[in-house]
Amino acid sequence: MTVFQERWQELADIKDELALRDWFMGTSGNLAIKVQDAPLEFLVTASGKDKRKRTSEDFLLVDAAGKAVEETPLKPSAETLLHCAIYQKTAAGCSLHIHTVANNVISEIYGDRGKIDFKGLELIKAFGLWEEDAVLTIPIIPNHAHIPDLTEEFRKYLSADSGAVLIRNHGITVWGKDPFEAKKLLEASEFLFQYQLALYQIQSH
Repeated sequence: MTVFQERWQELADIKDELALRDWFMGTSGNLAIKVQDAPLEFLVTASGKDKRKRTSEDFLLVDAAGKAVEETPLKPSAETLLHCAIYQKTAAGCSLHIHTVANNVISEIYGDRGKIDFKGLELIKAFGLWEEDAVLTIPIIPNHAHIPDLTEEFRKYLSADSGAVLIRNHGITVWGKDPFEAKKLLEASEFLFQYQLALYQIQSH
């Protein structure tokens, strides 16, 4: 099996898992995995596909500019430039972007603060924060409709090889060294958002 085939398989497996969680409403969301560094090439989900199904047209190979490497009728996801930025600025190997009710509502509640902090919760350990008083901060950036503008804003928060950024009323993007780490950060983030949302609802009564 070639590296390309291995990466395809890994990304398809992640897509299947996230689809089972119903995290791809209305063909939303996109996933990417790096295939090689020099020149940079990565697989990204094709635009407008039903991500609950597994087909030979789920992903396409793109370059550092987010353009298809080979002639194809498939279009890369609208947010491919976010994945480009991740692979250009970090050593990450996989990046995932999903839209859920929880992450959208949290991004609206805390959007004016530009971030949400979590402290004293077990799940922040997924981000490597083990100290008792550790704080996980997830930035919340404006949802620029013009993707190059959104990418420029997003780039400011790409200071580590793994992490998470919320786009207000849009979704979350996470990245990690491999699919396992990226999925771990995504699952932890969504747990934290759902927890915070439940807490917010209780406290507001």
